[in-house]
This record gives sequence, C-alpha cells and structure tokens, in this order.
Amino acid sequence: MENVKKKKSYTSDDVAAIAGVSQSTVSRVFAGNTNVSEKKRKKILAAAAKLDYKPNAHARSLITRKSMMIGIVMRNIRNPFYSAVLEIFHNRLSAKGYHLIFINSENEEIQESEINRLLEYNVAGVIITDALLSSSASQKFKRYGISVVLFNRYTENLESSAVFCDNYMAAKQIATYLVELGHRSFAFISGPLDTSTTIDRLKGFKEVLDERKISDLTIEPGHYTFESGFRSAQELLTRNKRIDCIIGGNDIIALGVMDAVRVLGLRIPEDVSVVGFDNIRMSEWPSYALTTWEQPLEEMTTSTVELLLKEIEEENVSSQVLMMKGHLVVRNTVCSRK
Repeated sequence: MENVKKKKSYTSDDVAAIAGVSQSTVSRVFAGNTNVSEKKRKKILAAAAKLDYKPNAHARSLITRKSMMIGIVMRNIRNPFYSAVLEIFHNRLSAKGYHLIFINSENEEIQESEINRLLEYNVAGVIITDALLSSSASQKFKRYGISVVLFNRYTENLESSAVFCDNYMAAKQIATYLVELGHRSFAFISGPLDTSTTIDRLKGFKEVLDERKISDLTIEPGHYTFESGFRSAQELLTRNKRIDCIIGGNDIIALGVMDAVRVLGLRIPEDVSVVGFDNIRMSEWPSYALTTWEQPLEEMTTSTVELLLKEIEEENVSSQVLMMKGHLVVRNTVCSRK
C-alpha cells in the first residue's frame, strides 16, 4: 500500500522565522491587534500564506482569554423579522472572523442555564434580541468580562449597550397618519406589555390620541405571533363593531389580523384598516400589501456589531445607547374615513 505523505503542520514560530519578526508579533496580528506596522503585518501574512499556516482558534483563545465566538440569544425564531436579523448577524460577524453561537431562549427572560451555556463556550460577546436581560444576568456577564449589546430593545438601569428603533416617535407618526385620515376607533394588539418595544409604541400612540381628544382605544396584550393577531382580532371585532383600525405590535400580528378580518367577512381597508410594524418580506406580498413601519435593519445590525466588537477589542469602552429612525411604508391596508 502506497504511503501517504503527511502534510507538515506549521506553527506561529515558523511564520515568525520567515517573516523575521517575533512569535508574539505574529500572535498579535492574528489576534486582530492593530498595534503592528503595516509593513510587518504584510510580511507576516505573506509568510503565513507561503506555509499555508492557519492559526489555532482554541489555542489563541487560551492565550488571549477571548474566543472568536459571539453568542446570540433569540426567543421568537419563527418571527420572520428575527430570522432575517439572524442571517444578517451571521454574515456581518463571519466577515469579521467571528463564529455565531445561537441560543433559542424558551422564556421571556434569559435563564441561568442559557448564560452558563454561553460561558462554557467562552464567548467573547453576546447579542440579546427579544429576550429580557435581568440585572443579575447582566452582572454575571460583566463578572466574566463578556460584552453584551441589546438589539431592538433596551433595559432601564442596565449598563449594557443597546441599539433600537425609535419606537416612540414611530408610533406617534403612525397614529398621526391614521387620525388625519379620519380613523376614530382603534384597537392595538401588542406584544408583552413589559418590554421597552411595547411600552414605547403604546406611549407614542396614546399621546397622539390624547392630543386629538380621541378616547376610543382598546389595548389587547398578546404575543408577537400570527395566532395572537388572528385570535385577538376575531374577539375584538366580534364584541366591538365600531373598530375601524387595528394596529399590530409587529407585522406577523398584523398578518394574523388581516386573515381574521377576512374570515369574518369584512373588507380591508374599506371596513377595517390594518397597520403593522417591521416591514418583513411577507408584508409586501400581493395578498397582504400591508402598510407598516420599516425599521432600519441594516443600519441597526451594523451598529450592533460595531459596538460589540469595539467593547471586545478595546479596554475601558463606555456603553452606548443608539436610537435609530425608520419610516412609514404605505401600501393597501389603510384608507381614508373622511
């Protein structure tokens, strides 16, 4: 049997010898340290390419005490908005050389077992989307030197960075648009009432109605699911025939509302106007053509990654809160009541 020649495995010492630098300089370059001259960096990368050298990620994490892994905690993966978010984060972080560890949280609040799983992977940072971060969980991540950025929400009195859409102003603009079209009887089917997203959207919406002396608003707490929108809309429209507009806490709720309205034999928008939030891909399907609010998803995800990596790679970085604007997307589910 012919012997197969085993390929030699080169080390950072071999790269250093060819490049004419120290082994520690090679390690700094592959750890992403920018305090190396461009001339030396090019020599090191050329030597690595010549030897087909690949740094050992596990060994590097033992030396630097930082892995190239980022945890992302997400609850409602069935929501198309968060499916799109996960894909974008994967692409952004992969381009930076990081690997994604996905945690599908089963509860409103991130659990101890989920935190421990992230610690076992020695993650360098964590992105938390639609799960709640308690102060005790925040402190535990901080104790282990793990940077955390909240995406699409924020939590009062926590030091973690956060990136989110200006839900308060978005809701005010949606409400103003609907009132100026002559709507007077509203139902708002929200997500859980204890999240910053729901709190800010309801606050903005109610403020506009109060300013216009409109008191006919029914708030129906629910979940960010199609089933929640469908069931709530059926119940609301059965007991209150005056409702002329239903606002979904997100697009997937609004799509459930639309199907419920049709099952009841009502017309959209002639009998009931419907508005969503997020501008997921399904909202532009011809069978829905939903009027909705578009969040600046690309900008939000990019800023989240930049904030997180800055906290990971630099020392003594202060947490930041970034609030971003979106815009109304008008389609076929709202009409004038004048």
